Amino acid sequence: MQRLNKKYLLILLLGVIWILIYNNLTEVSEFIIYKLFGLEEGTHFTESILFFIYEVPKVLLLLVIIVFIVGIIRSWFSPEKTRKVLEGKPLLAGNTMAATLGIVTPFCSCSAIPLFLGFVEAGIPIGVTFSFLIAAPMINEVALVLLVSLFGWKVAAIYVSTGLLIAILAGFILEKLKLQKYVADWVFNMQAQHNQAVESKPTFNQRVDAGLTSVKEIVGKIWLYIFLGIAVGAAAHGYVPDDYMSQLLGKGNWYAIPLAILTGIPLYSNAVGIIPVISVLIEKGVSLGTALAFMMSVIGLSLPEIIILKKVLKWQLIALFVGVVATGIVIVGIVFNYLIFI
Repeated sequence: MQRLNKKYLLILLLGVIWILIYNNLTEVSEFIIYKLFGLEEGTHFTESILFFIYEVPKVLLLLVIIVFIVGIIRSWFSPEKTRKVLEGKPLLAGNTMAATLGIVTPFCSCSAIPLFLGFVEAGIPIGVTFSFLIAAPMINEVALVLLVSLFGWKVAAIYVSTGLLIAILAGFILEKLKLQKYVADWVFNMQAQHNQAVESKPTFNQRVDAGLTSVKEIVGKIWLYIFLGIAVGAAAHGYVPDDYMSQLLGKGNWYAIPLAILTGIPLYSNAVGIIPVISVLIEKGVSLGTALAFMMSVIGLSLPEIIILKKVLKWQLIALFVGVVATGIVIVGIVFNYLIFI
C-alpha cells in the first residue's frame, strides 16, 4: 500500500510539472532562442530553430498524457475481445463498430494484418474487416495529439470524423461488391483458432501500470519520428517561400487533391512523421482539404501496407480497396476545400 501511495503521489507531482512546463512553453522557447543562443530575430534560420524548440516539447508533453489515458482505456480491450465483439453484427453496424474499435485498439497497419486473418477465420464479413483495417492506422491517439497541438480541436475533429466515415463506407461498399473470391485461397483453408482462455479482470493499479507501460513503449518507439517530422517541418517553415506550395497545391488547382494522393501513396510514414509536415504545408498556403488528403493517403494507403496485404489478398481486391479509399479521400478533400470554411 505504501508503494502504491508513492507511485500515485509521483504521478500527481509529474502532472503538476507537466502543467507548469506546458503553460510556459512560449516564454521558455523564446528565452532559449534569443537570450541563451543569442540568435537574430526574423531570419530563416532563427524561425526554423524556434519552430523546432517549441513544437518538440509541446508534442511530447501532449503525447505522454494522452497515451497514458488511452493506455488505461486499452486495458479493457484485447485482440480476442475485439474479434468477439464484431462477430455476428449486421453489416453497416459491424462496419461502424469495427471502424470505432480501430481508434482505441493498439494496432498499426502491420499488426492489423494478423488480426485481419483472425477476423476472416471467425467468419466476420470482409467489408467489416476492411473498416477496421482502414481505421486502425489512420485514426489513433498519436494522430489526435499531433493534430490538436498543431491545428486545434476543430481540425482534429474533422480528421477523425472523416477518417471514420471513409473506413465505414469503404468497408460497406467492398462487402456489397461480394469480393470474397479475391481473398487468398489459403486464408479460408485455415481453421479458426479461438482463444478459449478465461481473461482475468485487471485491478485499477494494473490499469494504471498499463497506461505507464504504454507511455514507455509508444513514446520510446516514436520519439525519433517526432524529432525527424518536426525537423522537416521546421526547415520548411523557415525556408520554403510562402507562395510556392500555394501555387502548386492551392485550392485553385483542380489537380491538387489527386496529385497530393498520388504523391502520398509511395511514401512511408505514420501520423507522427507526417503531421508536422502537414502543419507547414497549410501554413505555406496548401488548402486544408488537400493537406488532409495527402496525410490520409500516406497513412491509409502506403505502399508497404499494400505489399503486406498482397500476402492475404489478390491484386483485384487490393486495387478495388485502393480505389474505393482513394475516392473517399478525394471527396473529403473536395468537401473541405470548397464546402467547409474554418
